[in-house]
Amino acid sequence: MNMAITIYTKPGCFGCRKTVQKLAAAGIPFTEVDLTQVPAALEYVTEELGYSQAPVVVVDDQFHWSGLNPANIERAIAYVSQEVSG
Repeated sequence: MNMAITIYTKPGCFGCRKTVQKLAAAGIPFTEVDLTQVPAALEYVTEELGYSQAPVVVVDDQFHWSGLNPANIERAIAYVSQEVSG
């Protein structure tokens, strides 16, 4: 199964930068989407997911969150590592 984490970010967002750094340091593949550049992405995270704070991290349909959340970052790293090796 191909895990594709998407991180929706905004320029100058401390939590966004830290989230990206943590996943990159763990070697977890992800796609970063700038919410100020992609109106459809902004609509998705606000209308579909109901979030108003960046970053918004989407691991899959059931596992997503907004804001800097170290516990969820660690969960995502473990989850993706398990999927990749399993």
